[in-house]
Amino acid sequence: MSVIGKMLTLLRGSARELGESVVDANATRIYEQEIIDARNAILKAKSELTGVMAKEMQSAREIERIRAEALRLEDLALEALGKGKEALAEEVAVKIAETEQQLEEQSRVHADYALQVSKLKDLIKSAEAKVREHEREVAIARTTESVYKATRSISDNIGASGSKLLNARESLDRIKRRHEELADRMAAAESLDKETGTRALEIKLAEAGIGGDAERARRVMERIRARKTDAEGQ
Repeated sequence: MSVIGKMLTLLRGSARELGESVVDANATRIYEQEIIDARNAILKAKSELTGVMAKEMQSAREIERIRAEALRLEDLALEALGKGKEALAEEVAVKIAETEQQLEEQSRVHADYALQVSKLKDLIKSAEAKVREHEREVAIARTTESVYKATRSISDNIGASGSKLLNARESLDRIKRRHEELADRMAAAESLDKETGTRALEIKLAEAGIGGDAERARRVMERIRARKTDAEGQ
């Protein structure tokens, strides 16, 4: 193969790969559009089906009309025979035969319509089932694609030493350490105050039952005992 031939082959291969990459990148969108097109085709088929069903109903009414006409003609032929009109009865018989032939033809037409309606309904049901299946696949594909994108984004950010995600995590760690240090300082200050400050003296007095809440509790008990004594004296 000449150099020019090889270059042309390379260009064709590159164009094919480029086309495939574009299709793959928009696969979900293309798939969704195909589903929309299928839905529209089903709606059109349903519209056309109603036309066939209408013709089926019309043929059914025509069968009933022809059957009623045949019965009416038979009654007339019977009446003609009853009056001795043999020739007239035979004329009516010819008309009845034509009517029955029309009835057979119309019955075949009606059967054809009924068969087509049944087939079209089955095809539409099958198409709708396939569309629903494809819609489920698209939903799963979209969710999977989102998960892959999120996973790839996290992996890329964590993998990069100077990434924003890594810097944000380090900032959170620093804030957490500052909060822990502040909590330790507050705990230490409270402990020191208990040991050496005014708070320490108040704690010791309370433990000895002197002052503060202990004194108030003592006075309340004295009042309660006095009321009890007065009640017993009465």
